[in-house]
Amino acid sequence: VIIFGDTVRSPELRHEVPVSVPDPFLYVERNGSRTAFVGSLEIPRLEGVAELGTVPFEALGLDELLERGLTWHEMTPELVLRACRQASVESAVTPRDFPLELADYLRAHAIELEAKGELFDERRRVKTKAELDGIRRAQRAAERAMDAIRARLREGDGLTSEELQGLASRVFTNEGVVVPDLVLVSSGAQTTVGHEPGHGPIDEGEPVVVDLFPRDPVSGCYADMTRTFCLGEPPEELARYHSLVREALDLACAAIRPGVKGADVHRAVCELFEGHGYPTQLSKAPGEVLEDGFFHGLGHGVGLEVHELPGLGRSGQEIVAGDVLAVEPGLYRKGFGGCRLEDLVVVTEDGCEVLTDYPYDLAP
Repeated sequence: VIIFGDTVRSPELRHEVPVSVPDPFLYVERNGSRTAFVGSLEIPRLEGVAELGTVPFEALGLDELLERGLTWHEMTPELVLRACRQASVESAVTPRDFPLELADYLRAHAIELEAKGELFDERRRVKTKAELDGIRRAQRAAERAMDAIRARLREGDGLTSEELQGLASRVFTNEGVVVPDLVLVSSGAQTTVGHEPGHGPIDEGEPVVVDLFPRDPVSGCYADMTRTFCLGEPPEELARYHSLVREALDLACAAIRPGVKGADVHRAVCELFEGHGYPTQLSKAPGEVLEDGFFHGLGHGVGLEVHELPGLGRSGQEIVAGDVLAVEPGLYRKGFGGCRLEDLVVVTEDGCEVLTDYPYDLAP
């Protein structure tokens, strides 16, 4: 196995080297031996990583390459090639996003590479204790941010999506988690538009969907949760959505256990919604873009990426103990809005444990 990248942007590398390293380096795993070929200033930080050897770039001839006047990007392929030769690597598997320029250089120098993304996806599905602890920390921060949004919603008076997004971001900072690029607080008809972050004023009698996914900086892992609120008396349609989505969430969590396919859990929720007259991905015509009803998958894995395996959709894989899943049924109508509820669960040997500890009330 070889991985090249930094542990901030590469989930595959962060899983193997659970330390935040912002500059790219090479990870080599061969015959049970694990080695990081890395900038020398990072070596003291990696000494505590179990069973990981380290080799500084200086040992690969960094100074010689600098003397030639090469830039970092010019010398990187040669450093990686020398590292592979030092580790006796003649062929290797890589993640699917291994740099193309680097792959071309290694192949031109007789090192065979095969991109095998599924291998790396599976390696990090079962969460380590450190990863699960990080997910729990991020989830608690998400709940504190949801508290702050609910409190401000109760106050009313000139609310906007932008104000609530900023409020959540400040809570994340105070809680010591990483503010995500998107903080979703959408209202009214906006709530039917995928990952629409939301903008403009929030009025009474319309849905307010709040979807929060901060990241724990220690583990690099995310949490993910969603709640739907309404200022004032909710319209009957929204109340009906909310009741049925809550039922779907309970049904899904009861069905999740090792050996069950994510696609089967998704199907059970679709059948519930279809039984009440709502279209789903399973009832739509092939090629149709569904805009109403339950138009997305039931959920996804969560960890070093906010969306990772296993899927809880039409192609959902078999669930295993140790998976962390975001379960997020929803119902929508274009032009009106929608309701989504999302809980985070960790799969146990005989079911799942719900990590989200938060009420579901429509009223803030």
